Amino acid sequence: ALAQDKKANKAPRIFARAVSFINDFSAGSFEQLLIETYNALDSIKTAVPPGDNHVFINIVSASQSTIIDPVDVEQVVASILKRHSERTSRLGIAEVEAKAVCKLADDGDSHPISLRLVASNPTGFVQVMNTYVEAADETGSKRVFKSIGGTKASMAGSGDSSWEGLDITTPYPLTRPFDAQRKAALRSSDTLYGYDLPALFEAAVEKQWAGVSSSGTQPTMVMFTAELVVRKKSGGSWTMKDYLDGDLELVETQRKAGKNDVGMIAWLMTLKTVECPTGRQIVLIANDITFKAGSFGTREDVVFKLASEFARKKRIPRLYMAANSGARIGLAEGIKKTFKVAFKDPSNPESGFDFLYVNKSDYEKLGVAKKELIATPAFVGGKEVFKITDIIGSEPDLGVENLKGSGLIAGETSSAYDDIFTLTLVLGRTVGIGAYLVRLGQRTIQKNTSSPIILTGYQALNKLMGVDVYSTNDQLGGPAIMYSNGISHLAENDHLSAVASAIHWLSYVPTVRGGLLPITDITGIDDIERPIGFVPQSGIPYDPRYLLTGHEDYDGQWHGGFFDKGSFTETLAGWAKSVVVGRARLGGIPMGVIATENRTAEAIKPADPADLSASEAVKQEAGCVWFPNSAYKTAQAINDFRTEDLPLIIFANWRGFSGGQRDMFDEVLKYGALIVDAFVKFQQPVFVYIPPHAEIRGGAWVVLDASINESVMEMYASADNARGGVLEANGAASVKYRTKDMLATMHRLDEKLKSLDAELQARVCDVERQEVKDAIQEREQALLPVYEQISVQFCELHDTPGRMKAVGVIERAVEWETARSYFYWRLRRKLAEFDLRKKVLETYQVGRGDTVISAVEASRLIKSWFLETPGATDALWGDDKAVLSWMAQQNEELEMKIMKLNKENVVQEVFDVMTSGGATATIGTAGIVEGISQALLTLSAEERDNIKEMIKSTLQL
Repeated sequence: ALAQDKKANKAPRIFARAVSFINDFSAGSFEQLLIETYNALDSIKTAVPPGDNHVFINIVSASQSTIIDPVDVEQVVASILKRHSERTSRLGIAEVEAKAVCKLADDGDSHPISLRLVASNPTGFVQVMNTYVEAADETGSKRVFKSIGGTKASMAGSGDSSWEGLDITTPYPLTRPFDAQRKAALRSSDTLYGYDLPALFEAAVEKQWAGVSSSGTQPTMVMFTAELVVRKKSGGSWTMKDYLDGDLELVETQRKAGKNDVGMIAWLMTLKTVECPTGRQIVLIANDITFKAGSFGTREDVVFKLASEFARKKRIPRLYMAANSGARIGLAEGIKKTFKVAFKDPSNPESGFDFLYVNKSDYEKLGVAKKELIATPAFVGGKEVFKITDIIGSEPDLGVENLKGSGLIAGETSSAYDDIFTLTLVLGRTVGIGAYLVRLGQRTIQKNTSSPIILTGYQALNKLMGVDVYSTNDQLGGPAIMYSNGISHLAENDHLSAVASAIHWLSYVPTVRGGLLPITDITGIDDIERPIGFVPQSGIPYDPRYLLTGHEDYDGQWHGGFFDKGSFTETLAGWAKSVVVGRARLGGIPMGVIATENRTAEAIKPADPADLSASEAVKQEAGCVWFPNSAYKTAQAINDFRTEDLPLIIFANWRGFSGGQRDMFDEVLKYGALIVDAFVKFQQPVFVYIPPHAEIRGGAWVVLDASINESVMEMYASADNARGGVLEANGAASVKYRTKDMLATMHRLDEKLKSLDAELQARVCDVERQEVKDAIQEREQALLPVYEQISVQFCELHDTPGRMKAVGVIERAVEWETARSYFYWRLRRKLAEFDLRKKVLETYQVGRGDTVISAVEASRLIKSWFLETPGATDALWGDDKAVLSWMAQQNEELEMKIMKLNKENVVQEVFDVMTSGGATATIGTAGIVEGISQALLTLSAEERDNIKEMIKSTLQL
């Protein structure tokens, strides 16, 4: 074997064989034999623990007529090995092989077969198993291995079915397929080989199913994959030029792992997740870090671009697994071996040189014939040579062309963020354009170790500064930096955890952009109509997450929050901690959520090792105030929810924006304006709710007001104790209810002051008048403290939910205890209304689209249809359950109205074109006639006759 595989690892390894004679195969007997084998391996003591070991267990039954289903054997062996996975890894066992002879059925036609199961865990996360039978080959002259199944990870591409077709006496290989690639990926960036990644998605989906307590059966296969491969339409190899000429296509194919000739891999995956048991599709794009260090050349850029466009065309989520080394750098090796140097003094090269050149023969070959360089005539030592002015090279992807390709995929990723759900999993270092792709895709999950997001490596920076300042890339772009500044939304410990988080994130997102939300069944988990148990107390700071999730008190009693129990997932938690953002479910419906932190938070700015005078800065950020970072976080979260098609609820408790000099310099105004920009683009329902003992003041109200986007936004307040106004009551009183106003109120209300005022009027003597004035002043001073409180209370009564409702700035006041039930039904009604409204708006998108209505006008039209229903009233339009019931009962009637509206808009468009006058009417009329003529050619004879009859009848021809 070593003679055939000279590059194999020559380190010591153990091959252990165990034979067991039993009556019948069972899980217990196999596990006992496995433990005994492991115990024997444990007893082997060597200076260096051997690795890459192989265990072969041969189970020989007394009778070869044991009835065993190979699927049952697979499940038994897989579950036992999973239980002992930690010990398997510790003993350095790379493969466990088991052999058993059995029959498939108890009848005369069934013959004994020899099963061979081979289990391994090449990724360290997912167990891969291949199952074979020993069978005769096509010629019948020898026995070979035939694959009959295996774990789903094997089928997905992580396994290699490497024994398929081999003679059963074939020696065990010293190197298994992809061992070199896996070790290279691990050595390069502590990451996985690209073709092992799909298996992680399968494992993550199975883990999701395992965590479901409600009813539902996990499908046998939870994942199907097809590799997306770029091919030239005419066949053969391809380049960026072929892409620019439109000669490439992206095809779905099934091929073995490792067949790629480009450092970018893409798959179309179908995942049967808990919320989408029938399957949802995603496009997965990954760097192959074992191919030219995972660098981006033009061919890699084309694969990325076409795969991303494919996802956008299908409107399905696009996930990118980042592990790369940035744009590719190369040199023209042919010229590198040929060029010469014109030294100033050939006898003394240390004095420098004038230029690089090639001799005449090399120029004619490289410059004239191959166009690999550009040169001008020159003389060196009296001989004619050619001074090199430009090196073009013959090799692909040497330099700046790779940056052009980087620009191509940067623009594609920016567009993809707006069009579909994009998510990046940073599983290894990602450099340069790789770092920009992370940010342009916005949503990011970063592995905690060996996965920095950087623009330049630390070694290059140290060389630039002439001193070793940085010691690792993690100092520049590790989670301590990127999770804390909002580039990374989540940070996970390992590859599988990162993929599991991605699957969980997808569970909130529609299967296609603009599709239906993935609503889950909460039976047995929570109750829609339950009251909210956690109630904030006035003046007592609390964790705002309790509003969303509820919490247990000191007695262990559960107090439920607004959302379904256990459904809230926070993102961007390491950045701008004065705002909490995340995703949750309300009655099974996914929502985005933003909440205000009412406690003081810390913002830590690390010291830069490159600046000797720098020190870590810790900034205290008061609760209920928007700072530059938290305003930006709010705007970014709103944009993320928009492109995930999630409805949004904001639990608002902001006193305003921080307007100090430092924060004004740090652009708090700019980031506050971004919140408005984000709301203007939002298309799903948005609820802004002021919870108990919370308030919205001044500029904070301005960026949250429903009039920003009245087609989707509504404002609500907790009954009785929520507040909203320009200034807080204390501030308003100091400006609008000053001392003179309080004195006037005293003299109007206080009986003693009234008496003294009357007495003052009656007194004539100056001395007596002064005595009365002194008494009045003394009384005023005594009453001033209580009247200051009265003035504040008077101002506060201008900020109550009752006044907010009266002046039309909120929809209504909602009791906090019943808010969960109210907003559930409101959300269901709004989602149904928005779906119907979307259909109405689409009817106006005909022809030139000159006749358009706004979303608000479309809602008014739907309301008018509702009011046409017998018994419907304006008041009933505000009853969400009644409107939902009406939409369900009148579904067919509403569809008819949509069709009628569509027809009317088509008629109006044709009428406008034909009666517009001038050239527009002439050209338009001719176009309509020609369009009808061309359409008729695509129809059957019967359909053509029907249309001709319709035209004759309508036009009375």
